[in-house]
Amino acid sequence: MLKPKRLHPGSKVAIVSPSWGGPSRFPDLYELGLKNLETFFGLKVQEFPSARMDAEVLDRNPELRAKDINAAFGDPTIDAIFASIGGDDSIRILPFIDTEVVRRNPKILMGFSDTATLLSYFNTLGLVTFNGPSIIAGFAQAASFPKEWHEHVRAILFEGAKEIELKPFTEWSEGYPDWRDLLNLGRVSKQQANPGPQWLQGEGVVQGRLWGGCIEVLEFLKGTAYWPASDFWDGKILFFETSEDIPKPLQILYFLRNYGMQGILGRIAGILFGRAFGYTDEQKFDLRHIALKVVREEFGASIPIIMECDFGHTDPQWVLPLGVPARIDCAKQSITLLEPAVS
Repeated sequence: MLKPKRLHPGSKVAIVSPSWGGPSRFPDLYELGLKNLETFFGLKVQEFPSARMDAEVLDRNPELRAKDINAAFGDPTIDAIFASIGGDDSIRILPFIDTEVVRRNPKILMGFSDTATLLSYFNTLGLVTFNGPSIIAGFAQAASFPKEWHEHVRAILFEGAKEIELKPFTEWSEGYPDWRDLLNLGRVSKQQANPGPQWLQGEGVVQGRLWGGCIEVLEFLKGTAYWPASDFWDGKILFFETSEDIPKPLQILYFLRNYGMQGILGRIAGILFGRAFGYTDEQKFDLRHIALKVVREEFGASIPIIMECDFGHTDPQWVLPLGVPARIDCAKQSITLLEPAVS
């Protein structure tokens, strides 16, 4: 795998909007996110043209959004590329990506939700990419997050720690107070004690390289030239999260069944699920039942299945490096990154 260089105080981060033009709708929140990159992590920012561009203009111009991605990868002064926020149509920019520029210039690329199209596809090109906070949803709320989250981000992106156990944060929250009210800048919704992940099945210790993202967004890629080849899946640990669209548990069943019919569930080492956004306790129960029904009963896979992990549309969230090997220890109920994600 091609690993990007680690960050340092003073590293320059390109800000792009590969999906929705959220900064044009919530400029104050966006600017707080930029400020927090400098305040908490000592990073410099360079806004590319798409960053603050009007959402309607971005919607009409997928090629323009791709141009920023290509330019950021090709710019030798840029050390990392962060998405401003997600959306629902970044798949439209993939035909315009210069894959040779991307391969020749591996850099930290981070975001989540709809950014999963870029993260997952670039990983199939050989790059380590990063499922993690965006500017508006994540970094803008950095002051509300515990010290352990700041240390987690530094360990992965700055320090290149050799082994990192992905431990649950002490508290979690879901969603944000109304962004239209400036009094809510940087705030998160009510925080709750974090009971940690739920281990549904699995025995012993397994290892595999991480790959995944927002499960609905990954559906966009199936059947396209940007979906991984069949031999890609061997030994992978998949991770899935759900968006604020709150797909019904039955939809997740259909998605998972497709992975089974592709033969993927029989080739991977394990599955991690993020905390399902907006789900009731009943829906969470149904989701657990569905995961076991499809993976274990329908396709006979005894791989570890772990629910309610700290990633996706939840705060604070883990940074998950696609392409980095991880270990799942079912007896110890631990998930550990086994090598640095950066060089």
